[in-house]
Amino acid sequence: MARRAVAIAQPRWPGTAVAVLVLALFGGALAAVALAARAPVTLGAGDWAAIRFTLVQAALSSGLSVLLAVPVARALARRRFLGRGALITLLGAPFILPVIVAILGLLAIFGRGGLVNAVLVWAGLPPVSIYGLHGVVLAHVFFNLPLSVRLILLGWQSIPAERFRLAASLNAPVWRHLERPMLGQILPGIALVVFLICLTSFAVALTLGGGPRATTIELAIYQALRFDFDLGKAALLAAIQFGILAALWLASARFAVAQSFGLSLDRPVQWPLRDRLVTRLMDAAWIGLAALFLLAPLGVILVRGAPALAGLPAPVWEAAARSLAVALGSTALAVPLALALALRGGRVAALAASLPLAASTLVLGTGLFILMRPFVNPTTWALSVTALVNACMGLPFAYRALAPEVAQIRARHGRLAETLAMPAGARLRWLWLPRLRRPLGFAAGMIAALSMGDLGVIALFSANGQETLPMAMYNLMGAYRMQAAGGAALLLLGLSLGLFWAFDRGGRGRAEA
Repeated sequence: MARRAVAIAQPRWPGTAVAVLVLALFGGALAAVALAARAPVTLGAGDWAAIRFTLVQAALSSGLSVLLAVPVARALARRRFLGRGALITLLGAPFILPVIVAILGLLAIFGRGGLVNAVLVWAGLPPVSIYGLHGVVLAHVFFNLPLSVRLILLGWQSIPAERFRLAASLNAPVWRHLERPMLGQILPGIALVVFLICLTSFAVALTLGGGPRATTIELAIYQALRFDFDLGKAALLAAIQFGILAALWLASARFAVAQSFGLSLDRPVQWPLRDRLVTRLMDAAWIGLAALFLLAPLGVILVRGAPALAGLPAPVWEAAARSLAVALGSTALAVPLALALALRGGRVAALAASLPLAASTLVLGTGLFILMRPFVNPTTWALSVTALVNACMGLPFAYRALAPEVAQIRARHGRLAETLAMPAGARLRWLWLPRLRRPLGFAAGMIAALSMGDLGVIALFSANGQETLPMAMYNLMGAYRMQAAGGAALLLLGLSLGLFWAFDRGGRGRAEA
């Protein structure tokens, strides 16, 4: 008999094994692509132009997204109106919205035959083109403006109401003493996050960019693999992209934590000058313009896609079934991996979970196909490889949804579990899983929605009978069958949001408080 209680801690080896697997997967894929190159590679003028364009468009996109989000978040912070909660909830929709669906909606508004050009022609003005740098930036602002608003709104909500009362009693400028210091703390980090997202954009550049003057690094990798099969150039571009992202990711550590403004008694905030007519009109204008910009493309998709939904050809429905299978497979694979990393914790787990953000999905998929080629026919496994890559790319989001909850549960119940000497299996069943249902459901829904709308690896290796719904929609747009593309977009939008709602609702249904 043991003379003292022996604590049986949650084993760390599953998380360590997952971390090693992820590192080996990405490192092996990049090495396979590089070794498959037959000759040394040097970058040409077009490749350096793609690198410059990538940095320029990411800087413009992040700068505009953050600058426009400040007045919108400020207006939402100091106004209460009917539907405010629903509007703030809808601000999260573009993040899980399939990129190709949003692009079709933007084309319906800003494209050659869109509403904006129709108004310009009616007014006797020349039409505008959405293709090129300004189109890529417009699409990125559409996706990242809501994210920036949500994050900046949290910053405003972090300022205690007592600070506003004190500023009002002292007749001190609120902007100078409260709002500007808060924005100075959080804006650099938010801008850097948006910059990282825009840096790895592929579907936006594929549909709205292209050409020598509007090619991103990711699109240049796609062209090197798809058209030239230049593995060396693809590997070198992927390494450059990884280096840029890794440097920016390390730089983001200094912006990770903002200072606290102190404790609050949860009193309602009394905004100075909020009842002035000019202030009310400005807030209403910013909220109205942001809602119109974000919701108009979705409204056009609903209006134009509904009549075409019933007449979609059979291959589109078959592609939808394949996309569902890929999304469910990615979710079933990514959630346990993210849970193992979150339970392990530490820098190794954080590094493994962050690695997909700095990697090229196209190079990862190509490397896997090269590694599989000696054993099986890779084209027959295109959907499986797509599901694996989508699962890897969903790891960062799932890990960040689970890690904070795991830390709280460990702090609250860890000592009790050790005192009871709970075995690892019992601890997982009775301690972790019941209390992680909510973040697990949210993570599963997010991965399923993102995988459902992904247009990445499948764009390289899709063959007859392996087309996913985003690829089928892209082909319809390329054939100028815009009505059928609108119906496919509505179907893809419904399936993506439906998957997210089902998983998220399932996680919240019986979650413990």
